[in-house]
Amino acid sequence: MKIRFFTTFLLLFSINTLLAQKKLPIIRATSTHVDIKDDNYPLRKNAWTVEPVVKLDVYTTSAKKVTFYTDQESISFNVDPKVGEYNFIILVNGKDTAITQVKYDAKAPNRNPPAYLDTLRNAEKYNLADKREIPKFIYQSMDNPNLIRIRKDLKLDSIAGNGNELSKVFNLLHWVHNLIRHDGSSNNPTLKNAIDLIKVCKTENRGVNCRMLATVLNECYLAMGITSRYITCMPRETVFDDCHVINMVYIKNLKKWIWIDPTFDAYVMDEKGNLLGLQEVRERLIKGMPLVLNADANWNRSTLQTKEYYLQTYMAKNLYRLETPLISQYDSETWVSGKEVSYVELLPLDGIVQMPQKRESTNEKTGVKFTYYKTNNPSLFWTIP
Repeated sequence: MKIRFFTTFLLLFSINTLLAQKKLPIIRATSTHVDIKDDNYPLRKNAWTVEPVVKLDVYTTSAKKVTFYTDQESISFNVDPKVGEYNFIILVNGKDTAITQVKYDAKAPNRNPPAYLDTLRNAEKYNLADKREIPKFIYQSMDNPNLIRIRKDLKLDSIAGNGNELSKVFNLLHWVHNLIRHDGSSNNPTLKNAIDLIKVCKTENRGVNCRMLATVLNECYLAMGITSRYITCMPRETVFDDCHVINMVYIKNLKKWIWIDPTFDAYVMDEKGNLLGLQEVRERLIKGMPLVLNADANWNRSTLQTKEYYLQTYMAKNLYRLETPLISQYDSETWVSGKEVSYVELLPLDGIVQMPQKRESTNEKTGVKFTYYKTNNPSLFWTIP
């Protein structure tokens, strides 16, 4: 006990001395999960867990620049090997502090990201002859009372504007992105519809994950009579700790689906400025064809996105498998007993789990019945509404 007490005393003394020597920079957070980007990595979501106790957490790197992103703020360090160490404080919920150190070490591994593009290229092949039955996709009518309420209460006509369909799509995209903060580590609220999600974010001063952002935008589009689905973009692995959810929106004048991502306020074009859909982006990544990301694509209005990270790394990982609800509707994922929900997964022939083509299950806790369909045929998945 004496040895442990003395060690703790020395640790407290050394940290207090460190704080006394120099006023450390502080970044705020409400979540204990932190994203990190350095020269050796792309942005890594939830790469660091804040432990708000009196101790020194050390991040060792051989990178020249390191940036920590909390759900509130960010801090960057240009790492000078001669200086070696950079200390700062992460303040959680305004009361708990975690003293953190970025430490240079030339021997620290240069951690190159996995070859996601190579994995995606191996997944190029689908089966257009796959005729296994999938029920018809359904899009809830804008005349639905709940969608009418969303349109009225959220004043969507004013937000969407008086332009053509495409201008309304972009106006609503920018509005949702700017209104709701993204927090990938947040717990989903119980009520998962546009009005209640916006309300809980405002009331609790919180963000939501990409799935909830896409849910809000999807319902706004449906309320305005714009055909939309949200798409869960997944890696090859069936067990994973990160995926991404975006929207696919059908533009009547273009007669095609386009890529819309409310988390990053992002859309994608070819070299001529033509808007692209998910399937086209996937094909161009595989074939090495030109892709253009909108210049103002960003995360939480603080970090601009690059094509190299967002498309060639992050989405290259997550475009391996795609899943979407069979019915695009209001309150799609608010779980109540007796509810039935169906999803369709598009997977390549290289996919790990191909069967069963149809699977049903009932969640014992919520009483919700789930049905999952699989297909190797992109024509069925991207069918024109």
